[in-house]
Amino acid sequence: MTTTTQTVAAGIKESAASDECCTLSAGPVDIVDAERIASLLKALSDPTRLRLLSHVAAQGCESVCACDLTEPLGISQPTVSHHMKKLVDAGLLTREQKGRWAHYSVVPSAFAELRAFLDIA
Repeated sequence: MTTTTQTVAAGIKESAASDECCTLSAGPVDIVDAERIASLLKALSDPTRLRLLSHVAAQGCESVCACDLTEPLGISQPTVSHHMKKLVDAGLLTREQKGRWAHYSVVPSAFAELRAFLDIA
């Protein structure tokens, strides 16, 4: 008997049958890849960083000024800087200095790497 469940979390709808197996489509990862993916996931494990990242990603290919992130998220500029540095260090965002403000953009290849790892068939 196959049962299907649907979960809606963070706007993502997921269906899974209870009698299906899950496998990584790309196979097991080696130590180098595991360390890289773990650093990406670690950077994403903080709710504030996820919120900041979602604001930058929502702009698509446009860069986002750090000055435009404090008010919508209700956090201070030093807190924005701290969390954005973690995302840049992990390779999820790039930082470009424009005058006195830092501007951030998404690194598409980092998310392609995460998608490939999380592609469980």
